[in-house]
Amino acid sequence: MESAGTTGDQAAFDVEHIGGIESATVEIPPGVTILAGRNATNRTSFLQAIMAAHGSDWTSVKRSADRGRVELTVDGETYTRTATRTEDGVVGSGSGVLSDPTLANLFAFLLEGNEARQAVVRGDDLREVIMRPVDLAALRREIRDAEQRKAAIDDELDAVASLKQDLPDLEQRRATLRDEIEDVRDELRSVEADIDDRTLDAEITRQNKNELETALDELQATRSELRRVRDEIQSEQESISALRDERGSLAAERASLTDAPKERLEEVKADLTARRERKRDLSEYTTRLQNVIRFNEELLAGEHTQIAEAIGAKPESVGDITDQLYRGSKTTCWTCGSRVKRDRIESTVETMRTHREETLSEIDDIEAALDELSAERDDIETAVNRHEDLSETIAEIDDEIDRRQSTVADLRDRRDNLSSRVAELEARVSSLRSEEFDEVLDLHTEANELEFELDRLESELDELNDEIDEIEDEIRREGSLVEQRKDTVAELIDLRTRIDQLESDATKQFNERMDELLEILGYENLERIWLERTDQPTDAVDQITAEDVVEGSTFELHVVRSSEGGTVYEDTIAHLSESEREVTGLVFALAGYLVHEVHEQVPFMLLDSLEAIDAERIAALVEYFSSYPTYLVVALLPEDAQALRDEYHRVTDIGYSSH
Repeated sequence: MESAGTTGDQAAFDVEHIGGIESATVEIPPGVTILAGRNATNRTSFLQAIMAAHGSDWTSVKRSADRGRVELTVDGETYTRTATRTEDGVVGSGSGVLSDPTLANLFAFLLEGNEARQAVVRGDDLREVIMRPVDLAALRREIRDAEQRKAAIDDELDAVASLKQDLPDLEQRRATLRDEIEDVRDELRSVEADIDDRTLDAEITRQNKNELETALDELQATRSELRRVRDEIQSEQESISALRDERGSLAAERASLTDAPKERLEEVKADLTARRERKRDLSEYTTRLQNVIRFNEELLAGEHTQIAEAIGAKPESVGDITDQLYRGSKTTCWTCGSRVKRDRIESTVETMRTHREETLSEIDDIEAALDELSAERDDIETAVNRHEDLSETIAEIDDEIDRRQSTVADLRDRRDNLSSRVAELEARVSSLRSEEFDEVLDLHTEANELEFELDRLESELDELNDEIDEIEDEIRREGSLVEQRKDTVAELIDLRTRIDQLESDATKQFNERMDELLEILGYENLERIWLERTDQPTDAVDQITAEDVVEGSTFELHVVRSSEGGTVYEDTIAHLSESEREVTGLVFALAGYLVHEVHEQVPFMLLDSLEAIDAERIAALVEYFSSYPTYLVVALLPEDAQALRDEYHRVTDIGYSSH
């Protein structure tokens, strides 16, 4: 295997019994790798091994074996997959790079049978291919769920609006009730004052007089106790009202805070820990790297002669004698003892310096991220603590309200008992009264009627206060409901336009990439190939249903040619040359690769079966595609491979070993 110098992490493959491969170990550096060879040289088999390592089942097992295996080591991780031949075909197992290889199979592994490539050639439904990785059923469920949540929020907001309209009338009724209660209390105080001023001068029997006076004294004392209980009820109710106002303010503040984001806090802390560890590892690594660089610089400067002499002190051979003839232009490599040109060591040292600068830059980025994460952690902790403090305070207020409401209930029972006792005493007085006591007894009767009226009004006021408190609690939720609705509407817009945006991006990517490549490849009289969306959904987002989103648009592929006389006309895909069709299929797959951001999950892109395209155009095509994946692996015939850049990494021996 021949290889050009590359920088970055290499991907190492260990393959057994995959396709036609008995055993092979191949290293692939970042950038372009050319698998050059004739047919039946295991090029496609190795591409299948790469696919298998990513979790794809599009592979085969060597005829002489029942099971194949591929191990991939990349970015410090190792993935091992096994392919087993069964009666139902080849079944893969193990941990691949991807849990679901659908995206890679469609848009990254562009072998001859790739469905995205073939869809253009066969005239298949191109939109269906682009949309296949999208779980449309799940998207429909998400839209309907969001619609239901929005409808529920709208119902709650309508209810709040209705309550806000009712509130002024209720508050007016409460003010009227308070005035009526105050009037009744004033009248009752006047009657009770008249009772207190009355004396008993009539001549009655001593026994009746004593009994009547006793009953009247108890009646008056009972009325005094009843007044005291009423005043205490009023005081407790005022305290409850004040507590509810305070609770409402605290609840509104708590609602304005995000629900305690403890999960995000844990994520931030974990991220901080991971980044600090990464920074520490990189710092140690740069220190070691700087030591190596400094040592090599000193060695090139003529220092450390003892090491050079020790390395050079070995038996001479024919090769050693030859080296001595050129000793003036070469330097001893301290790692292996061989004589190499000085500029090669200087080049390696310069590469290490560049790598160290890149590592220091990464450390700077990590430090900036640490500052942002620390600030976010502090903000979240402040919000969490405030949320918890508010919740504790609200709970304490709720307990206090419950306690006072329990006290009011006991006082009302006490008031009712006292009212009953007043009625009993008045009946007793009535049975003992004489004509001389009628005026006093009438006053007591009037006072009793006023007390009953006062009880009725106070009970009505209590119920009205409770109703108003409940309405005000609901109204306080309006701001939170509005924010929830805003978030839900934004979510709906995103869901409803997700497919539309994906379709738009797909056609845009295809058309832009196709225009660029046609200009680069220079096909004769082929003016343009472009993709058109038709039957697009309405622009009114609120009118888009879940079914509209799933149905989406249709894609139509257009071919525009020009005649020798310069006339432009529309042609069909069927009239394209095989080379033109292959390029169109590859560009369509690339559009899917870009739209679905496959590079974020799949580091490899594979190209095979490009024989229909001439060598110069293959070279231009590979150079164009190379800017997108981390690793681009291309299988080519030797004569086609010659047209590609010399600096591309090349693999020419796949079977038992790779060197």
